[in-house]
Amino acid sequence: MEISIKVRSSPIRVVAVIPARGGSKGIPGKNLRSIGGVPMIVRTVRAALAASRVDCVIVSSDDDDILRVSAEAGASIIRRPAELATDDASSESALLHALGVLEAMDIHPERLVFLQCTSPFLGVRDVEALIAALDDRKFDAALTVSPNHGFLWRRDGNGGGVGINHDAAQLRKRRQDLAPEYRENGAGYAMFVDAFSRARHRFCGAVALVETGLPVVEIDESDDLDIVDAILRSRERRRLDPHIAQRLKVLVTDFDGVHTDDHVFVGDDGGEQVRCSRSDGLGISMLRAAGINVLILSKEDNPVVTRRGAKLKALVLQGIDDKQATLAQWLDDHGIGFDEAAYIGNDVNDLACMGRVAVAFAPADAHSALDGVGIALSRNGGNGAIREACDLILAHRGLPAAGR
Repeated sequence: MEISIKVRSSPIRVVAVIPARGGSKGIPGKNLRSIGGVPMIVRTVRAALAASRVDCVIVSSDDDDILRVSAEAGASIIRRPAELATDDASSESALLHALGVLEAMDIHPERLVFLQCTSPFLGVRDVEALIAALDDRKFDAALTVSPNHGFLWRRDGNGGGVGINHDAAQLRKRRQDLAPEYRENGAGYAMFVDAFSRARHRFCGAVALVETGLPVVEIDESDDLDIVDAILRSRERRRLDPHIAQRLKVLVTDFDGVHTDDHVFVGDDGGEQVRCSRSDGLGISMLRAAGINVLILSKEDNPVVTRRGAKLKALVLQGIDDKQATLAQWLDDHGIGFDEAAYIGNDVNDLACMGRVAVAFAPADAHSALDGVGIALSRNGGNGAIREACDLILAHRGLPAAGR
């Protein structure tokens, strides 16, 4: 697959490009390494897709696996020529190549957002802030920065220390008394395409600083991945972006281990009974009242699934072996994007769906393969996990959670 362009709206005014070459000397396959349970390239694709003003998200790469994973995550893809994917090739060369491909397709965006997947803390708000920084045409380009409150030093000609942002010979200032300084964190940049095409570099005129709370991290060694992974798992345990919550149109759930405690009672006649939570039902009714449908997607072809779905007034698809393909078709039939869907799953056959939706949840007792995938709920399946997810969605839409 050389080129595949997916357009969310027309005309395309804002295009986001994520350069991600395959080669990496420090960490082999770095852009596909998982942190917080999600490949780095997928994290950045999701942040860009979640930004409502981004009309097209493109991953530029020379690597087959990166292109495949990016396409599965919902991005457009452009194969980068080998000569633009060397250690010496600049990011600007990849951006200019992507713009050239779009121009050949008669696509002429006004703004270009350049995102780096090696900055895994980037979020949808940061992407939207970059775009907004150019709104009044006061600036030609923008970049994300993090506040720097440290005392900086350099070496003089004799190898001694000289203060950069402070005078070491004077009485020591308090850190908060230093003049504000900002460090480029490398997460994102935005430029007007006409200015960038003329200058051929990212700082193509007057530059806006977009202050973020992103940690400044350099992922150069495996130890760096471990540190970032730990931070992300801690941060994202119960985080749900309000922008994503506002756009949700459907909550998709597995049945066994989500609606139930994954146990079954079998009678002497072979009939099966399961244990469900009444509080889950109230949460689902509140979601429906907020305009969010609920779809049960189950591998089991069992009447108990059908009857529980009817009780909850939820849509049911059951006896499904390939959940991802079935969900993709159902969403397409109903005019809903993966970026407008949430999913609650508890086992390995849910992973493919959980990796594509806007936000995924996993009950506290989910299979260990789901560790770090989406938001880890504090409640077990069949014991209020669905209710907890519903409450989180409603709260992040500015609506009251269901009364207990």
